[in-house]
Amino acid sequence: MSDQLLPDDYSVLLQDLKERIRTTQVRASLAVNRELIWLYWQIGREIVLRQQQQGWGAKVVNRLAQDLQQEFPDMKGFSTRNLKYMRSFAEAYTDEQIVQQAAAQIPWFHNCVLLDKVKDPQERLWYIQQTIQYGWSRAVLTCQIESSLYHRQGEAVTNFEQTLPPAQSDLAHQLLKDPYNFDFLSLGKEVQERDLEKALVNHIREFLLELGVGFAFVGSQYHLEVGGEDFYIDLLFYHLRLRCFVVIDLKMAEFKPEYSGKMNFYVSAVDDLLRHPDDQPTIGMILCKSKNKAVAEYALRDVNKPIGISTHQMQGLPETLQSNLPTVEQLEMEMNAVSLEVSAQEVEA
Repeated sequence: MSDQLLPDDYSVLLQDLKERIRTTQVRASLAVNRELIWLYWQIGREIVLRQQQQGWGAKVVNRLAQDLQQEFPDMKGFSTRNLKYMRSFAEAYTDEQIVQQAAAQIPWFHNCVLLDKVKDPQERLWYIQQTIQYGWSRAVLTCQIESSLYHRQGEAVTNFEQTLPPAQSDLAHQLLKDPYNFDFLSLGKEVQERDLEKALVNHIREFLLELGVGFAFVGSQYHLEVGGEDFYIDLLFYHLRLRCFVVIDLKMAEFKPEYSGKMNFYVSAVDDLLRHPDDQPTIGMILCKSKNKAVAEYALRDVNKPIGISTHQMQGLPETLQSNLPTVEQLEMEMNAVSLEVSAQEVEA
């Protein structure tokens, strides 16, 4: 049928149906995942019980894997290795309610990553909840675990309780980490603040991942004019959940009390010049190489703008190796060249 003969509301109906189908597909996929993980837990529990009561050994588990694979050749989850994960899964989660309400809400291989890398039950449950809330892929989950995100949440020194409403204060405090991990940067020990800022902007995707969900990049060296004078903010973000601007000041030295005064000025200026009436109060973040907690707490005690003080760390490489290794920019150029060459070969083929 010609597009000209279609009803006027056809495109609207089509779009609505597409969204309904996609939503149903997602729900069906999640339901299948929950049922599959519930099945895996039950299999794992049976193995655990028989190992405890009847002394099942590895040979019996191997035979069970072979028989299940033979009976269900189209299902790929019955390898010996996966059966061992099922057993570990049942051992890790003895409470059926936790399985159904938490572990079964994320994909199976996410659970396998958690079994391998996180031994503390409370910490494991926290990562599950974060994965559900933010939709982390397995790669992102692995990265967050390896960077010890759980132990870095809410560790920054702040004055949020005194300067923000309770709900905003709690959320803002949870979102700040200490330290921030900048291992994705290839920088030497003598790096200057502008070098760090430039590197973070060049690797904004990794930087946003480290900052956490909700940060939207506004600009670097963001210009503000106050009283006819020019001022420049190192990094300016907007947080979508907090509904506020976030000012970041980078320091390559230990925290000094005067840093809080400068940040207080920046936050006040952003509140007056950029903040929309519907926005929440602007938040300042000072990222230093190190900090004395007592000094930081005194520096924020009587400051009336919400400010957090955290540290950043970079593992880096020995200086003797750094000069012999390509930079990230050089590697990216090489990867682009390879991609173009492969694309050209595919076209010729």
